[in-house]
Formats: sequence, structure tokens, C-alpha cells
Amino acid sequence: MQSSPISAVSQSRALAPVVFTATIFLSASLLFFVQPLFTKIVLPRIGGSPAVWTTAMLFFQLVLIAGYLYAHLLTRHFSVRAQLIVHLGVWAAALLFLPLTVPQDWQFDPAGAVAWQTLLLFAAGVGLPFFALSANAPLIQFWYARSGGPSASDPYFLYGASNLGSLTALLGFPLLAAPFLGAASIGLGWACGFVALGAFLLASGLQAREGGAVARPVRAAQAAADRPKAGDIVWWALLAFVPSSLMLAVTSKVSLDVGSVPLVWVVPLSLYLLSFVVTFSNRTWRALPHAETGMTVVLIVMLVLLGGTSGKHLSWLSVAVLIVGFFLVALYAHRKLYEARPASAHLTAFYLTMSVGGALGGLFNSIIGPVLFSGLYEGVATLLVARLLMLGVRERIAQVPGALLRGAAVAGLAAVPALVAWAVLGIEGVTILLALLAVPGLIALLWLGQDRVAGFGAAVTLLIAALSVWPDTAQFRDRSFFGTHIVANVDGMRIYGNGTTVHGAQRLSDDAQSAAPEPLFYYHRNGPMAQVMTSQRGQQAQSVGIVGLGVGSLACYRQPHQDWQFYEIDPMVDMVARMPHLFRFVSDCAPEAPTHLGDARIVLEDQTAHRYDILVIDAYSSDSVPVHLTTDEAIALYMDRLAAGGVLVFHISNRYYEIERPLGRSAEAQGLVALLQDYAGNAASDPGDSPSKVVIMARDRADLGDLADDPRWQSLGSDGGRLWTDDYANLLSILK
Repeated sequence: MQSSPISAVSQSRALAPVVFTATIFLSASLLFFVQPLFTKIVLPRIGGSPAVWTTAMLFFQLVLIAGYLYAHLLTRHFSVRAQLIVHLGVWAAALLFLPLTVPQDWQFDPAGAVAWQTLLLFAAGVGLPFFALSANAPLIQFWYARSGGPSASDPYFLYGASNLGSLTALLGFPLLAAPFLGAASIGLGWACGFVALGAFLLASGLQAREGGAVARPVRAAQAAADRPKAGDIVWWALLAFVPSSLMLAVTSKVSLDVGSVPLVWVVPLSLYLLSFVVTFSNRTWRALPHAETGMTVVLIVMLVLLGGTSGKHLSWLSVAVLIVGFFLVALYAHRKLYEARPASAHLTAFYLTMSVGGALGGLFNSIIGPVLFSGLYEGVATLLVARLLMLGVRERIAQVPGALLRGAAVAGLAAVPALVAWAVLGIEGVTILLALLAVPGLIALLWLGQDRVAGFGAAVTLLIAALSVWPDTAQFRDRSFFGTHIVANVDGMRIYGNGTTVHGAQRLSDDAQSAAPEPLFYYHRNGPMAQVMTSQRGQQAQSVGIVGLGVGSLACYRQPHQDWQFYEIDPMVDMVARMPHLFRFVSDCAPEAPTHLGDARIVLEDQTAHRYDILVIDAYSSDSVPVHLTTDEAIALYMDRLAAGGVLVFHISNRYYEIERPLGRSAEAQGLVALLQDYAGNAASDPGDSPSKVVIMARDRADLGDLADDPRWQSLGSDGGRLWTDDYANLLSILK
């Protein structure tokens, strides 16, 4: 017996959730997989400067917005049949970009604008495939609303499946793909998945067409629905902004305070995606008693942790509390976002606004925040916005700015007497000052009565007033794209640090002495770095290159006949190192030595005429590994920049990674002699004598001079692991 056409249609509609879920899951997986994949492919060609990373993220966010806008316009002005034809045409055109690679005729210009070149490279290499993928989340949901399948009138549950696909790719790339496969192999697998996506898009589009007859009444009802108002759009954008910005703030805070722990960025981002999976579902959420009070407590705790008032650095318990707090805020905001969703007729406008709000979060943290704040205070600002959203402002968003200004004005006037008293009487105790601010603050809040938004404005104003006079004992504090920079006097030393990483130090007693300052920590005279510079080979060297300036401690090992040159990626590091009132190493010992700014590998590749007797690679922080400076190709470049008989030096002190392992593999592969010294330090007799680990390489053992027979240096060979190349590197494999 043959099944009737009606039965076949019913069966097709019953299978619609499976087809559409599989399609959106695959698309999201490909979308999240391609971002780290293409960045890995181009990294050796453009370097790892902050301009590159910031611009790469900006590119992906801008193209995501463009994809959402394309989906919005496509669904507004074309039939489902035309939408399917146009989008399959975009997908087919994107096939011409496979497999992903850097265009053959593309060349990096170190003198040109890095950001502009990065944008053009990403556009030429991955622009169209990423654009095609970015449009799928709203477009597939729009098609499902026309499919006649179960819950077709409310297709937002598919966004949860989309984010589940993103989460799978996020974890799969660093944990499953990168440890076993090179970028070329991963790219080939990704290309196969992109080709398969075409079949899923065709199946989804055809089902949307077949369901058109059933969906017409739904479309008519949706067409009659009210268009989103300006207040609705602002509300959606704000709810998307808060979790996006807070995720980046939490990641930056954890990285700064406890170090760039391997894959530290994965946890907040995974929870961010998981919050969408949990909240974007048509399951009914039971209202919890005192939920708003609980969220207020969460915000206060996070405010204390992100504001730095809980201590100098976060403990692991504080990190856990901060991450859990972020997840709760993300759940709260994204559930509010789901509850504020419009009818499916306006679905694409909703997702377009969401993408803009999320991108604004990234823009605020990566571009605006470093300009506005000298410290990591973006999280504090975002938490204040989150609290504002809890005050029931959706229906009166237009009145919010006025209420905030009214509260700020009242609190500002009320705080004037306390600030005047502090300035005139010289009250230095923070507790006393805060007590003085509490009195006018209470008056202001009482005067504002039940206007909660105005009261919030008053509280924020008082907080800013208190922080503006908070005592700061730092000698220098500023911020660049690489993070915060602080110089402080601690235990008789002036220390230059970034979070838990110390870039160098000088004894305070050296300020008053005419002799050159004494190098400390990794560069102490007892340590391996000093042994190289003071060795017979080091004394005979005519030209010395130093990749990674720090405070310039090594400069005071310079001999009068030597030509020294520095390479530094962060201009602020160079600025601090050349401030004599902070550190005298460069100004006293190598004032004429130039600093070449930019990614060292890119700069060295352009300096084809340079040859060094000693080249020091000191670009590793104590908790991270610049992979593109550690690959076999990078080491070949360094050796090419060495003169005959030259010595290559790697300072590889690190909390989490055994960097000597890939270095040993490359040394053996290139026929080099390599020695390792793991110096234990002697902090008991001198706090400035810290542990350090150094690798030296040369073409011949005789090139190492007296270091070759020094028993403190041990031979370094290959551990038998896979060679690190620009195509393959596995950070997880060298964890301690």
C-alpha cells in the first residue's frame, strides 16, 4: 500500500526538527572551528601583536553582523525559494576559497598599517566562507518557522542547538584536533564539512518551501504583530552586551592575576555558550523566590573581586567564585533576552541586534576600555550596567539617562563637603573617607526616595568619588593592548610587573649610586643569562640582538665595543625601560641602542642584512608561549640571522610549560648543538637571585666557547616528540 501525499508531508514535518537541528549544529561548529583554524594558518605571516589579535576579532565580529544583516534583508525581500537559491549561490561561491590558505601573492609590509593588512588578509582568505556561515543561525530558524514542523511558530530553540555546536567546536579544536593534526589536515577536514553543509542547507530550504501552505496563517499572524519599538531594540542590545563584555573582563582578570593558565579563555567562553543552550529553550522556568536579591548579591561579590578591593591577586577560590558569578549573570541576561524575543516574523532583526550588542561588548573591552581606564575596570562598568538592567528599566529606557544624571547631580553635591574636608584636613585613612562619603550618600538616597534608577546613579557617583581619591602607591601605572603595567617599590626593589609576571627589577639603593645598576631576578649575575653574557664568547661578541626588552636589565652586561639592538612588541615596555627615574639599565648602559618595535619574527624576516654574534630570545612570559616564535621555521630564521660562530639564547622560564622540549626537537632536526641550564636561584641569600631556565644553541660545539665545558650546562636532545612547525604545534603536550 502506497502512503498518501498527506502522510508523506506529515512525516516530513515530523522530521523537520531533526533536519534543521543537524543543519544549524553543523553550521555553528564550522563557524567556531574556522576562527582558530585560520588564525593559526596566518599567524607566522602576520605575527602575534595585539593589533593583529584585536583586528582578527574585529573582523569576525563585523562579518558576523554583516551575515545577520544579509539574512535579515534576504528574509524581508525574497520568497523562501529565492532565499534558498541566493544562499546556495553564496555557499557555492565560498567553495572557491577552499582549502583555506594565505593567498599566494600576499606579502606582509612591516612598515604598513598592521590592522588594515590583517583585515584585508582575513577578507581574502576566509571572508566569504565565514560570511556564508554567519548568516545561517537566523536564516535557518526563519526557514524552520515556515516549515510547518513542531513548534514552528517559536523556532528560537534552534539557537540553543547552534550554541551547542559552537561549544563542541570550541572544545574540539584545542583538545581533539590541534594535538593530533596540523593546520593543513584540519583545514581539509573543515572543507569537507563545509561541502556537506550544502546538502543540509538544501534539505532545510526545501522543507521550508513544502511547509509554506501550512505556515501561511502563521505568517499572516506574525505580519500583523507589532514591529519592535526603539526601546525593545535597545533592551536586546543591552542584554547581549552585558554577558559578552563580562566574559572578556573575567578572562582578562583571571589571566592577569593567576597567569595565562593553559586554555584559561575556554572556560568563560564555554559557559557563555552554554548559557545560550540552557536559556534558549521553550521549557518553562520556575521563578525562584528572592531571585533578584540573589542576583544583587552575585553582582556585589563580583564587583569586589573585579574591582581589586579583595586583595592584590585573586586566589583560586576567588577565581571559581568569579567564574560561577559570571555564568549566573549570563544565564540571567540571556533568559531575559529569550523572554523578550519577538514573533518569528521579526526573528532576523532580533538576532541582528543581538550580534551588534555582543560586538559592542568586545569593542568596549578591547578598544574603549584601555583608553578610558588605567586598570582592568571594564568588568566593574559592565556589572553596573547589569545592575541597571535589573531595576525594571525596559519600559522607560528613554527616561533612564535623565534619572541617572539627576541622581549623579544630587550625590555629587552631597559629597562635596566630605571631599573638601579630605582635601583641607589631609585625612589619609580610606575608612574615614568612606565614612564621610556614606553620610551624604545616605542623604542623597533618602532624598531620591523611590526613584531606584536615580538612586543607582547616586550610588555610582559616590563610588567614583571614593575611587578617585583612593591612595595609590605605584610609581607608574598604565595600560596597553598587552595589559596593565605597574611599577611599584617592594622590599627594597622597584619592580615592573604585569599581573603575576615580573618583567624586571632594580634595587632602590641603586637610585643614589653613580655606578650602573645591578641586574636582578632572571638576569642576576649568578644566573645562566648572565653566564652567557659574561662568558668568553659573550665578551668577544661584536653584535648582540635582544628580543624582549623588559626593563633592559641585560643592557648592563654590554661591553663598550659591542653594538646592541633591542626588539620589543609593546611600545609601553620600551617607554618604561627608558625612564631613568624608574630604571637606569638602558639609560646608563646602552642609551644609543635602538629598539625595533613590532613582532620580532616579522621584523627579523625583513632585516635580511642583520647578523648577530649573540641573539637572545627573551619574549616568553612566565606563563605563556608565543608559539610562532618557537617553531622549527622560527629557529631556522634565528640561525640565519646569526653570524658565523654565533650563539642563539632562549630564556624559557615558565610556570606551566616545558619549552625546552620543542626546542630540543628542532635543534636535533637542524643539526645544532643545544645546552640547557635549569638554575635554582638563591633567594635565601639575595631576594633578587631567582630561578631561571635557559637554552643555548650553536652550529658547532666550539662556537659555545667556555660554556661548552661548563658543568652547569647539560646537553639538550630531542625527547622524540613531534617537531613543532608553523603547521603543527601542541601546547598541551608540553605541560609540566
